Amino acid sequence: MDIIIPILILAIPLFMFIFLGLCGMKMSYKLAGTLGTLGMGTVLVLSYLTAFTYFFSGAPEFINAAGERLQYLVFDQTWLAFTEKLVIKLGFLLDPISAMMLVVITTISFMVHLYSMGYMRDHHGVYERGFQRFYAFLSLFTFSMLGLVVAPNIFQMYIFWELVGASSYLLIGFYYTKPSAVSASKKAFIVTRFADLGFLIGILTLSYYTGTFNFTELTSIPVEGMTNVFQVSGNTAEGVRSIFANSAAPVFMGGSVLTWALVLIFMGGMGKSAMMPLHIWLPDAMEGPTPVSALIHAATMVVAGVYLVARLFPLYLMEETSLVIITVVGALTALYAAMVACVQIDIKRVLAFSTISQIAFMMVSLGVARPEFHHGLGYMASMFHLFTHAMFKALLFLGAGALIHAVGSNDYTAMHGLRKHMPITHITFLIGCLAIAGIIPFAGFFSKDEILSSCNEYSWVAYLWMSLVAGMTAFYMFRLYYLIFWWKEHKVHEGHHAPHDQAWTMTLPLVLLAAISCVAGFIPFGNFVTWNGHAYDFMAHFNWSVATVSLVVALVGIGLATVMYRKENELPAKFRRALPTLWTWCYKRFYWDELYIFITHKIIFNCISRPLAWFDRHIIDGTMDAFATLTNKASEAIKPLQSGQIQMYVWYYLIGALAIGAIAVACLI
Repeated sequence: MDIIIPILILAIPLFMFIFLGLCGMKMSYKLAGTLGTLGMGTVLVLSYLTAFTYFFSGAPEFINAAGERLQYLVFDQTWLAFTEKLVIKLGFLLDPISAMMLVVITTISFMVHLYSMGYMRDHHGVYERGFQRFYAFLSLFTFSMLGLVVAPNIFQMYIFWELVGASSYLLIGFYYTKPSAVSASKKAFIVTRFADLGFLIGILTLSYYTGTFNFTELTSIPVEGMTNVFQVSGNTAEGVRSIFANSAAPVFMGGSVLTWALVLIFMGGMGKSAMMPLHIWLPDAMEGPTPVSALIHAATMVVAGVYLVARLFPLYLMEETSLVIITVVGALTALYAAMVACVQIDIKRVLAFSTISQIAFMMVSLGVARPEFHHGLGYMASMFHLFTHAMFKALLFLGAGALIHAVGSNDYTAMHGLRKHMPITHITFLIGCLAIAGIIPFAGFFSKDEILSSCNEYSWVAYLWMSLVAGMTAFYMFRLYYLIFWWKEHKVHEGHHAPHDQAWTMTLPLVLLAAISCVAGFIPFGNFVTWNGHAYDFMAHFNWSVATVSLVVALVGIGLATVMYRKENELPAKFRRALPTLWTWCYKRFYWDELYIFITHKIIFNCISRPLAWFDRHIIDGTMDAFATLTNKASEAIKPLQSGQIQMYVWYYLIGALAIGAIAVACLI
C-alpha cells in the first residue's frame, strides 16, 4: 500500500487544526467552515479508499491463501528509544477493526462538519462566536481518534487516548462563558483521568512482563485450540503466553499479573466508554454543542473503550476472569442507563443514557465472546453494533440538534406535535428510533440480534437480562419520539417563528444517515471483521428464534410507549404515582452525582484534604518559619561581633587564643 495516503489521513486533520487555530480568526466564518469541511471530506475519501483496498484488493499482505485477514503495518517509525526494550514508535496499523473504524470516524465526522455549517448560526444567519475555533477543535478531535485506532502499539494508543480526552475537554467546554459548560468539561476531564491512571498502570505492567508494546506481537498470542492467524510476515510472540502460564509468574491478591493488567486496562475503557461507576461525566457532556455530542457519542470518545478491549481481545481470551468482569460491568451499566433514560425530560440526556446503555451492549458482547461459540460471534456482533450504532445514534443526535435549533429548548415539554412542522426531521428521527429499537429491516435489528444470540450461547441469564434492556430501549426511544412529534399539537408562542426543517447543510446529513441506517444491517459484516481473521457468514447461522423473540420484545416496548405517550393521557402520571420511589431514583440518576459529591466534599476534602492542608500550613510551613526566625535571632545576637572596632577584635583574638591554649594544655595533662 502507498504510504502517502495513510500519512495524509492523519496529516490533513492535524494541519486543519493548526491552520484554523492560528489563522481562522483572520478569515470569514463561512470560509473557515468550508475549509474545515473540505479537509474532512478529503480525509473521508482517503479513508474509504484505504478501507476498500484492505477489504477488497485481495493483496497477499492483507489476506493469506487460507482467506484469513492479516494485520498490515503500513509504517512504524521509532520516536523515543529509552532502552533496548523501552522503545516508543509511531506508525499506522491496518487490520479489520482499524479499517472499519476509519470508515466510521470519517463518515460521522464529515457529517458533523457539514451539519455544523447550519447549526452554528441562528435563524438570521449570524454565526456563533468562536465558530472558527469550533472547527479547529473538531479537526483535532478527529485527528486524535484516527491516531488512536491506527496505532500499532499500545503506547501510541495511550498518547492519542489522552489527546482524545483533551479534545473532548475543549469541545464540551466550547461555551466557556457558561459555568455549567465549564463544570461539565472539567468533570469529563477529571473523571477520565482517574480511569486513565489505571490504564497507564496496566500498560506498564503488561509491557514489563511481555517486553513489547506492539499489538502485532501482543495479539499474535495463540489461544488453546485456535490457530494463530493474527501475525505480520510470520512474526509471532510465541513466548508471551508461557510468561503468564508460568507458575512462578507474580500473583497479587489471588489474581495473576495478566489478569490485573487487563482489568486495569479495561478501567481506562470504563472511563472513556462511561461504564459504571465512571459514567457520570457523559450526561453532563451535553453542555457542548449538539454536533459535538453526536461526534462524541457516535464515533469517537465513547467507542474508544470498546475498541480497546477488541484490540486486545486475544489477550482477554487468555484470562476468562477479565471477560467475566467486563460482562458484569456491561450488563449492570446497560440496565441502569436504560432505567434512567425512561424518565428523563431533556432529549439530549435521554440520548446520552441511551449511548451508555448501547455501549454497554457492546461490552457485554465482547465479554461473552468465546471461540467455541460460533467462532467468537460476540466479537463480530460487538463490532457490527459499533458500526450500526454510530450511524443511527449520530442520526438521532443530529435530529435532536435540528429540533433544538428550531424550538430553542432541549426540553420535550417545549416540543410536542412537531411531525407536521418538520416532516423530514420527523421521518429521519423515526428511522433512527426504529433502528435502535431493533425493528427489521433496520440496521439495529441485525447487530442487536447477533449480540443477543451470543448472550444466549453464553448464558440464559445474560440473554434474558439483555433482552429486557433491549425492550426498555424500544420503550424509552418511542416515548421520546411520541413526546416530540405527537402527544398534542405544537403551540407557537407569540413572538416566536413556527418550527420548520432546517437548511440543507443540516438536512442532508440526516437523510444520508437515515439511508445508511436502513441498509447497513444487510452488510455481510462477518466476512470482513472477526476476532481471528476467519470470515464468518452470520446470516447462514442466523438464529431466527432469538431474532423473533427480540423482535416481539421490541414491539412490546413500542406498543407500551404508544399506549402511554402517543396521545395525552393520565397513564404516565398514574405510573409515577404508583412507583414514586423508583421514578425519583431513576430521574435523579440513582443519586450517583450526589454520592460523588458526598465522597469528594465530605470525605476527601473534609477528612483528608483539610487535615493535610492544616499539616502543610502549620507543621511544614511552621517548621520552615521557625528556622527562619531562629536564623534571624541568631544573626541579631552575633551582630555586635561585627562592630568595626579594632580594639574589640583584638580582645576577641586574645580570648580565643587563650582558650585554645588552655584546651591544648588540658589535653597534654
